[in-house]
Amino acid sequence: MTHYLLDACAMVAFYNDEPEAEKVHDLLKQARAGSVRLSISIMQLLEVYYDRIRVSGEEAAKIRIDAIRAEPISIIETVSFPIMYEAGRFKTAYSMSLADCIAAATAKCLDATLITKDSELKPAEKAGEFSVLWL
Repeated sequence: MTHYLLDACAMVAFYNDEPEAEKVHDLLKQARAGSVRLSISIMQLLEVYYDRIRVSGEEAAKIRIDAIRAEPISIIETVSFPIMYEAGRFKTAYSMSLADCIAAATAKCLDATLITKDSELKPAEKAGEFSVLWL
């Protein structure tokens, strides 16, 4: 079964009904049907949370997180040592935010395809570090 790791920008695009939302919607339908596996790291969930706080306040942000938690999306609540080591290597090798390094490292360590539209991840993806489904 194909395993996809959602980046924060994928979830924000979905909830903001951006042009990329349809791809995320299709993957959610597939996950509900049991044909793909979806995950998100707690770090990316944090990004979704604070993005919503800025736009609509804390209560709306908590409602957004509850909606995500109700979906067939596994939440990876810890950063393991292998993920930490990969994220640290990515941080020194590529010009990426720490949150993006954690997303990329998580995808690599879990052998998952990262779902993103964040161009900051392109150099590492082009170097073959992990696979990406670009939105």
